[in-house]
Amino acid sequence: MTQQKQINYLSPFITLVILFFFVGFLTTANGQFQGPLKAVFLSNAGDLKNTFATLISFAWFMAYPLTGGIGSAWVTKYGYKRTLIQALFILIIGLGIFWLSSVYTVKFPDSHFLIASAVIPWGYVIFLLGSYVVGAAATILQVVINPYLTACDVKNTQPVQRLNIGGSANSVGTTLAPFFVTGIVFGGLSMEEVEISQIQISFLVLMAVFAFVTLILTRMKLPDIEGTKAEAGEKLEKSVWSFSHLTLGVIAIFFYVGVEVCVGANINLYAIELEKLGHKFFFLGMDALTIGGIDFAIPALMATLYWGGMLVGRLISSSLNRISPRTQLAFAAVFAGLSTLMAIAFDNPWFLVIVGFFHSVMWGSIFTLSVNKLGKYTSVASGVFMIGVIGGLLLPLFQGMFADAMGGVWRWTWIIVIIGEIYILYYALLGSHVKQSAE
Repeated sequence: MTQQKQINYLSPFITLVILFFFVGFLTTANGQFQGPLKAVFLSNAGDLKNTFATLISFAWFMAYPLTGGIGSAWVTKYGYKRTLIQALFILIIGLGIFWLSSVYTVKFPDSHFLIASAVIPWGYVIFLLGSYVVGAAATILQVVINPYLTACDVKNTQPVQRLNIGGSANSVGTTLAPFFVTGIVFGGLSMEEVEISQIQISFLVLMAVFAFVTLILTRMKLPDIEGTKAEAGEKLEKSVWSFSHLTLGVIAIFFYVGVEVCVGANINLYAIELEKLGHKFFFLGMDALTIGGIDFAIPALMATLYWGGMLVGRLISSSLNRISPRTQLAFAAVFAGLSTLMAIAFDNPWFLVIVGFFHSVMWGSIFTLSVNKLGKYTSVASGVFMIGVIGGLLLPLFQGMFADAMGGVWRWTWIIVIIGEIYILYYALLGSHVKQSAE
């Protein structure tokens, strides 16, 4: 502890907060490609269109349970800084695969295969591979970022505050991403006007940006933090699963990430469905909002406001020094569940936009409660924690399948979100209490 107090962690803290921004940006941008790519890649997918659209998020979040353990093993073997650099290289490769999917589809427009009556282009499969690789990079980045922000000793801050500051940067990324996809990548065009060639330049630019970020990181000091990881070759005496508050926390993060992605990635599909039925969701019956000369469709606006609500909530929660993460989590779960119930009752996606505000505190609160008093098990716990993120893979997929089974109707699929909020409330009130400590 003495050595840790002598190190100034402000610069590493700022660096990881910036990286957290990119994690949020890429996660949401990936989900926002569902609608456009559904129109471009899946126009001939028939009744399986919604199911295949949600596979984009499925591929991304499949990486979390498969690579979380790799990330924690790298932290033990190579340390925090080298692990971050390796993750960024993987990220650049994944973005290159995204670019390749566009190039392949443009050059071979008739290259496809059949699943039942659905016609699926091979370019879509390449895009799914890219989604997995970028998701793997995001996983390893978070295996480093979460415990580092929790443990680094920055003056006048507490662990949950530092996570919420990082979460605020993450939310800035998630808020900007829908506008980036709709306004920059696709130029504000309607779904019917989108062309796959439009994504090529955007991914090349992103690759260049992350190459620059990687170069900067190689020249920065990012000291390891003692007491948060096992030394190379050290064998831990206990299984990390023996800590019940961590095990139940992994389940809590499963439901949290699942319901967060359900709303963030599928609210636009829900709104598009209702628009086709003649619903007018914006003031004065407008179908789009013009910002800076670009028309943004209301579905994209709803997604942006949802993620923007998370940003506002995290900015507020980062100043709540005297309210415990357990209390914040319980309050958020109750009101997120009630807002979702209102969306179902009134068949109106605007109530789902509100849910983002209450989801804002959940990641930081659940992670802080899950790694409480874990000591040298913390970095391993961070890798295990990523297994729970598989909820972002499964729940949106189930929701898409549910919507297809209901004839393309999304209204009743939001029951999945309510179930998730109920478990999160249980974890806040009961499951998060520490029964066994490693300290």
